[in-house]
Amino acid sequence: MERCTITVKEVAKYLGVHTDTIYDLVREGCLPHIRFGRKILFYKEAIDGWVRDQSNASVTSRGES
Repeated sequence: MERCTITVKEVAKYLGVHTDTIYDLVREGCLPHIRFGRKILFYKEAIDGWVRDQSNASVTSRGES
């Protein structure tokens, strides 16, 4: 059975950033996540959606200049 969630380390690797960046985004409330006590987990589909939203926002803001 495939896992539904991924860890901070896995998200960092998936996005090509450092784990500190992921923790910063979580702290700022920018990245969709779930908490189980001290553990932070992510749904991969939610991360994919967040990336899509970020790229759409980037394209939109560039188009408004």
